[in-house]
Amino acid sequence: MPEQAPRRALITGGASGIGAATAERLRADGLVVLTADLAPGADFRVDVSSEDSVRQLARECGPVDVLVNCAGTVGPGADVVDTDVAAWRRTFAVNVDGTFLMCRAFVPSMAERGWGRIVNLSSIAAKDGNPRQAAYSASKAAVIALTKSLGKELATTGVLVNVVAPAAVKTPMNAETAPEILARSQEMTPMNRFGTAVEIAELIAWLSSEKVSFSTGAVYDASGGRATY
Repeated sequence: MPEQAPRRALITGGASGIGAATAERLRADGLVVLTADLAPGADFRVDVSSEDSVRQLARECGPVDVLVNCAGTVGPGADVVDTDVAAWRRTFAVNVDGTFLMCRAFVPSMAERGWGRIVNLSSIAAKDGNPRQAAYSASKAAVIALTKSLGKELATTGVLVNVVAPAAVKTPMNAETAPEILARSQEMTPMNRFGTAVEIAELIAWLSSEKVSFSTGAVYDASGGRATY
């Protein structure tokens, strides 16, 4: 009997942070890993908020077995009444539209082959609603709802769709977050520390594997004890 070819994984936001840590972790599991990012160092350059860019990526990359949507932006740090509309829309374009467009592009081939794993990245902010981060919090809540809907749609296809909701993690993306917001996040975390990209990657790797077989449309917290529901 011929040996099965290694599974192929595609990770957006794969040039740094959680995406890069996930790429390393999945390679350790024997997967062929491809990364996509606007930043240098990725296998493919993609703007996930652009339908044309995502279509081009799908053509160049071809079908994958595992899709991890890590690309994201923190967005504006301002009170709701002071939030710029363009900045609000840009946050949703990257965090929500990007996840939607990537799923829409790669789901059909997964469903056709009868196996796939999709892991989307949300945030504990989606549940708590961080002050002065309304755009980020609301967009990450939308990612949870998108994941739940897609998980139900694909429940009988062999394609499982789950979402990870970390608390604050030490990543380049958070380098642009206001210090007072990060300090509040750490204070609210019972473990009294930030998470690491490696810790989140470990959970993503499990959700990307065959070990997960009876979970879809679910939210997995990685919050150091902060999550309350």
